[in-house]
Amino acid sequence: MKLSDSEWIIMNALWSEHPATARQIAERLPEDVQWAYTTIKTMLSRLVEKKAVGEEKVGNTSLYKPLLTQKHARKNAFSSLMHQAFDGAFGPMMHFLFEQQSLNGKQRQELMNLLKEDESKKSK
Repeated sequence: MKLSDSEWIIMNALWSEHPATARQIAERLPEDVQWAYTTIKTMLSRLVEKKAVGEEKVGNTSLYKPLLTQKHARKNAFSSLMHQAFDGAFGPMMHFLFEQQSLNGKQRQELMNLLKEDESKKSK
């Protein structure tokens, strides 16, 4: 499932704490996001249609909860980017990232540890 930039903003607010009403979600949006309440409700309705968000009525109030996990959404977004920008090839993507972003010592060590861990899993 692909999320638009605006849907990511709503989902991040919902992932931070749920279930939540549209007003509670509005309060969690970044300061630079000045959407009308009706816009937020429309976006929540779209996310419900996509089955990314569940809606439960409690009286006249709708409570929303994420059905799509943040991990799954990130995996989908990453996979889409990798296929669109790098023809699905992991190596060229990593090369690009290293060219664009320098790693500090701790980050470099964490990456080395992940690579070693991956290598040991493959050798078993």
